[in-house]
Parts: sequence; structure tokens; C-alpha cells
Amino acid sequence: MNTHHKIAVIGLGYVGLPLAVEFAKQYAVIGFDINPKRINELRSGVDKTLEVEPDILNTVLSTENTASNGLFITDLASEMADCNIYIVTVPTPTDALNKPIFTPLITSSETVGKLLKPGDIVIYESTVYPGVTEDICVPILEVQSGLEFNTDFYAGYSPERINPGDKTHTVTKILKVTSGSTPEIAEVVDQLYKTIITAGTHKAPSIKVAEAAKVIENSQRDINIAFVNELSKIFRILDIDTKAVLEVAGTKWNFINFTPGLVGGHCIGVDPYYLAQKAIESGYNPEIILAGRKMNDSMGSYVASETVKMMIKKGTRIKDSKVLVLGITFKENCPDIRNSRVIDIINEFNTYDVAVDVYDPWASSEEVKEEYGFDLLNCNTKLQDTYDGIVLAVSHKGFLDLDITALKSDTCVVFDVKSLYAKHLTDARL
Repeated sequence: MNTHHKIAVIGLGYVGLPLAVEFAKQYAVIGFDINPKRINELRSGVDKTLEVEPDILNTVLSTENTASNGLFITDLASEMADCNIYIVTVPTPTDALNKPIFTPLITSSETVGKLLKPGDIVIYESTVYPGVTEDICVPILEVQSGLEFNTDFYAGYSPERINPGDKTHTVTKILKVTSGSTPEIAEVVDQLYKTIITAGTHKAPSIKVAEAAKVIENSQRDINIAFVNELSKIFRILDIDTKAVLEVAGTKWNFINFTPGLVGGHCIGVDPYYLAQKAIESGYNPEIILAGRKMNDSMGSYVASETVKMMIKKGTRIKDSKVLVLGITFKENCPDIRNSRVIDIINEFNTYDVAVDVYDPWASSEEVKEEYGFDLLNCNTKLQDTYDGIVLAVSHKGFLDLDITALKSDTCVVFDVKSLYAKHLTDARL
């Protein structure tokens, strides 16, 4: 086994780039992405995901793929030919019917397979259901390379645990699960990650166990959030403040604190569907997982419809009324708009012929236009004088400085999804 590692990281998004940067401090790393725009940005030292600071990125960037360490950025697969470790960090989304889309994973495996040499290791970090690495990806690697699995080349799985926008729990400070296709390779993979992960590693007994552990982490969180979302609906009927209830319940030592809200993003809003799909294929109907997903997917339309009801009670003519939605990213203080469920609020308002402005200083207007088809306001000077409804959908810290009272009409309804504002400033909150 070759102990001199040259690493390729396939996919330079929220997961791949921070990982590539950390490895590049010690190893020669080839960072590969199929998006030319992303490549050009990174080569100029700019990371629009804001996961890597410009000074750190510029420190590790290399202009040569033959350097002993550093990060060489490319969109040419041939530049990865000399690597012996391939780490795949591409997204694993779902389609309109919530079925897994493996296209990025398959395409990446085809690309890597054409480059494989005897002794190489392919490590997957993308979230999948148990069995995908060995049952879907490995056969592609074998076909494309002409090599035999676990004889000529090997595989590993080390699930990503990146929390976008979190500057405390960065990639090196989150314990890393590792695994390999043989005990020997599992140790190689574990030792590799130990060189950069200061929080330590945990070696899983198999690839399937590591895959399963990853997918249930977010499924568990999804179910817990679904529970408090249901509580918020109940307490709203009972005219009880959910936040106050959770604060009181939280005084018990073993109460697990979760807060209601929209559940989107590339993990929590997606991963449970991967596990559910595998369960269904295996003949089991996962009732709790899917019930949690149904509850969380309903919250956007619920917020909008409840806001409309309150507007009607205040005497607002709904058709052609104006509503301001604060935030479009899937979470606070982060530019990531992937699978944002704020769009469900907007779409529901549209069914009532409500005119909707969306303000988010963190999001890219260009990306929002491309992904969701509307023009984003990312400068507060563009806000209307008054609105008939205001929905705080994302708790960006900057929204605390926004004078929402100045944006309210005489009959304005304020729905604070994230309980960011003081209760007396709002008409409702989850």
C-alpha cells in the first residue's frame, strides 16, 4: 500500500472545499469541480459559500499540480491522474417525489473510475442510504477502471458533518466517522483523517454501518423538530406561547431542547428520504420517519395560511396585498439557499394573489433568480414603505437591527417563525 498520499477532492462546495483546504496544509491536493464559475472564483481566492476565509484559502492555493503540498484547483479530470486517494463530496439531492437522485454520485464515480490505478482508495462523504457505496458506486468504479474491488483498488466511507455557517464547529473540530472496505483500508482511512481532524475519529466496523449512522443522525433531528412543530400548532390553537412552554420544559435535566421552524437544507430536509427509500425497497414502510417529514414539509404553507387568516381578521383585502418575507436561505447567517423551505411560504402566498417581497442580505440575487425565479431584495433601501404582512422566516442576526415597525401598515400582521423578535412586536410565532 502506498503511504505517500496525493489527494483528489471531487466537489468543492460547502463540504469539499473546507476539507480540501485542511488536507492541503499537509498534502498535495487536487480540488476538482465541474462548475467553471466556481473554479474561477476559487482560483482568485474567493469562496462565496463563506466557509473558508480568503486569507486561509490564498495561503494553501497552488498554481501547480506537482507541488508537494497545497491546493490545485481544476475542472479537468486528467489533472487528478496522479492521485492515489479520491474523496467524493458531491451533493445527493432528491427529486420532486422525494426520491434520491444519484446522478452526481454516479457521474463522479465514472470520472474517478477512469483514473483508478492499483492500490488507489476512493472515499465517499456524500450522504446515502446503507449499501450505496458498495452496491452502486463500486460496480461503476470496477467497470470504468477494469480493476477488481478489494484486490486492485479499495473504498472507504466517511460521512460529512459540516454545519454551514457555523464558525465554531468547523471541519477539524467535529469528530469524524471513518470506515473502509477491508480492515487494513479502514485503518488507512482512519489514520488519514486523523492527520487533520483535531476532534478525533471513530472507526466504524463497516461501510454500511457508517452510511447508516450518517443518515439516522439527521433523521433523528428531523423527527424531533417535527414533534415541536406539531406542538406549536397545538399550542397556537390553545393560545399558549410555544417558546415559553419549551423554556419551562427545558428546566428538566433530561429534556431535549428543539425549536419549531422550517426544515430545509442539504441534510435534515433530505436525508430521511434516503433512509425511507431504502426501507420501502426492503419491504418496510417507515411510518415515523415519513410522518415527521410530512409535518416539517407542511410548515411553510401553514405559516402563510395562518398569516392570511390573521390579515383577514384585521380587515386587510388579501388580493394584491403586500407581504414582506425576511430571509430565503435555509438557515441563519449563511448564504446557502439549497432546499430552502421558505419558498413554501412564498408559493402559498402566491395562491392568494398576494404580492411578496423577499429580503435577504445574505443570499445571492443571481442564485435566487436562477433557483426560484424571482427577484430578491438584498438591500434594505429597496423595501416598500409599508406591508400588510411581515414573516420573519430566517433568524439572520442582522434582522434584529431592522426597524420592522416602520415597515408595518396600520393593520399589518407580523408572524415570527423563529421567535427572533420580542413577543410584543409580533402577532404570532411558532
